[in-house]
Amino acid sequence: MSERMSILSPTGHLGFTPIERGSFEIGLTRRLDAIVADSGSCDIGPQPLGADEHCSPEEWQRHDLELMLLAARRLGVPMIVGSASDAGTDRGVHQYAEIIRELARRHGLAPFTLASIFSEVSRDEVSRRMRGGVRVEGLDGRRDLTPEVLARTDRLVAVMGVEPIIQALDQGADVVVAGRSGDSCLFAAPAIRAGFPEAASYYLGKVLECASFAAEPFMGKESIIGTVTADAVSVTAMHPGQRCTVASVASHAMYERASPFFEHVAGGVLDMTHCRYEQIDERTTRVSGFEFRRDSVYRIKLEGAGRVGERAVSIAGIRDPYTIRHIDDVIGWARSKVQERWGEPGGRYQLYYHVYGRDGVMGPSEPRRDTPAHELCLVVEAVAPRWEDAEVICALGTRNLFYARLPEVRGTAGTAALMMDEVLRGKPGYEWTVNHVLPLADPLELTTVKLEVVAR
Repeated sequence: MSERMSILSPTGHLGFTPIERGSFEIGLTRRLDAIVADSGSCDIGPQPLGADEHCSPEEWQRHDLELMLLAARRLGVPMIVGSASDAGTDRGVHQYAEIIRELARRHGLAPFTLASIFSEVSRDEVSRRMRGGVRVEGLDGRRDLTPEVLARTDRLVAVMGVEPIIQALDQGADVVVAGRSGDSCLFAAPAIRAGFPEAASYYLGKVLECASFAAEPFMGKESIIGTVTADAVSVTAMHPGQRCTVASVASHAMYERASPFFEHVAGGVLDMTHCRYEQIDERTTRVSGFEFRRDSVYRIKLEGAGRVGERAVSIAGIRDPYTIRHIDDVIGWARSKVQERWGEPGGRYQLYYHVYGRDGVMGPSEPRRDTPAHELCLVVEAVAPRWEDAEVICALGTRNLFYARLPEVRGTAGTAALMMDEVLRGKPGYEWTVNHVLPLADPLELTTVKLEVVAR
């Protein structure tokens, strides 16, 4: 094992917004052992997984892959991309692999080995295990998976750990395109393979997963470098205007986590309770004191999404102070007119009012709900099995905002204003159906690694 390993992280979500080239190229001047990026997230909602689509424009995905591929081949270091094309489905892996082949031909790159790792799981496979008595345990308060919920699921992926990526590297892969992956596992895999302790390797992954989010001041899509040793991880910002400080690095442990002390991955948990943070130069922070505990049973997370229906959206603005004070009554009136024709919401339709300027972002958790802004934006959203029904319900639920019968109203107009008269067609609505963990006898049993030589 060498004394240290350095990994460049250029983005927290490849393709979502293009990588900033300047700090990336600065990073390439440093001694690097790998270039790694995550390309997916649950933050984008269940639609990309359920519909098997990407939400990031392919032009931007291609832009980021091209930067990483050319740099990695020029430097002769591995390139690793996980959760391909936003949701990490098999389609996403095939898409990214084809882009890599096209880029290699266009730039006349010398032959290299490409590994495609697939982690999509069929409903039949999960059902077979459940029938055999395997408990698929729910996360975040969900009940254990049932056949009924599984039947509502259109597509599932297993969130792979480090093992399939290590397998691909062991088999000679120069470029790895992986399906749905644990964010930190993408970075931890080459470090663990190189012999560094699991604790340091997983912390390396934790701090690098969102790239420049671990630096200050806030700048998205800028590159950072993490360097792992046997007992510490140092992280350095590449943008000249950013710094990785004790505060910025420590606070990143709280990012998207219920607890800042624990990071659960396939096979174990990273404990950051006793981490020590030291500023070792103006733009670098060193972290030590982490621990890793393996689980007694290896479990892998499953993600699944199912289609709910077609979505229709309309947008209205309200500026009248009296109407704003009685906005719940206004919405209640509009809902009642929909129910007169369509009955109670449920399987036939669903109707939502998102009130921006009051609680449109946080919903019931908004602490200042009783002090709305001087004007409100109402986004009315209808979901129904057929688009034609969703369109009519959305129009009915929006236009009746104009006709709410409030006490003391003397005028006949001015209640609301439409941004546009037409109802907009949204992408079909999906729901997260599966957010569970499945025990495995072998960490590799739900993934498939395919190798090929890519030539010009």
